Amino acid sequence: MDWKAEITAAHERVAAYVVRTPVMEADGFGLGFPVEIKLEQVQHAGSFKPRGAFNTVLQADIPEGGLVAVSGGNHGAAVAYVGAQLGHKAQVFVPDFASPAKLDVIRRLGGSVQMVAGELENVFAAEAAYKAETGAFDIHPYDAPGTVGGQGTVFKEWEDQGLSADTVLIAVGGGGLIAGAMGWFAGARRVVAVEPELCATLNTALKEGPQAVTRGQGVAASALGAQTLGRIAYDMARESGLQSVTVPDAAITAAQLALWQERRLLVEPGGATALAALMCGAYRPAPGERVAVLLCGANVAPDPFG
Repeated sequence: MDWKAEITAAHERVAAYVVRTPVMEADGFGLGFPVEIKLEQVQHAGSFKPRGAFNTVLQADIPEGGLVAVSGGNHGAAVAYVGAQLGHKAQVFVPDFASPAKLDVIRRLGGSVQMVAGELENVFAAEAAYKAETGAFDIHPYDAPGTVGGQGTVFKEWEDQGLSADTVLIAVGGGGLIAGAMGWFAGARRVVAVEPELCATLNTALKEGPQAVTRGQGVAASALGAQTLGRIAYDMARESGLQSVTVPDAAITAAQLALWQERRLLVEPGGATALAALMCGAYRPAPGERVAVLLCGANVAPDPFG
């Protein structure tokens, strides 16, 4: 697939519906060198995910059954937001361990929430039954061309804003965002995947194969705890030789705190994971290497103002 063309088309398609999120250069965080940062946590619904959801829905004929999704939080919030903006009802199935703060975001944005007990497989089964009954349109959170193309608009937009970094660090859950980065940059910049040690889906898949299953745990599991890596991301990672690093939960919470204390940037653990790789040394730039970090989500639990 010509991902550059797909992402360019997606950018034109969603531009009127998404925030052109700001960028900044920041010293500090104990690094000794400046970092380019893109603030995608200020996107509608608190994460990058409306980009992929809008790109998908704007190309589809949506039935009366509306939209349906499985989500731990951020994808569901995006689907709810997109549904409200485009006039479609949105039903989101969530595991019973989902963050209450993220469930509140889904509801506030107009989505209906159905909590399902037990393993994540139960959530997918409940969604499948609902889809069969209602004809609702499913938006995959990460492993679909429309999703990947939409998430890739983050990186086209960033380059349009003057990105100069040699290397871009990106947190990974199911792989839609990192696939969008690989698709857009196409080897022109180094892309580094960063995951928590306790839910390292991509890192595990690269070692054990695309069917490897991880049981997401830890502070960032609600955002980055996909059980399996998307096949699109897996194939692109294998082809490109994607570098993958993991970080402990303590490094994630330290990065989250540093973003707040030093820059008054409030992000969820998943949103701070890429910066954590620099702060804890999981990724060490070469002398003179210019680095950038994507802050990808802000749906903090518990909600500090809830």
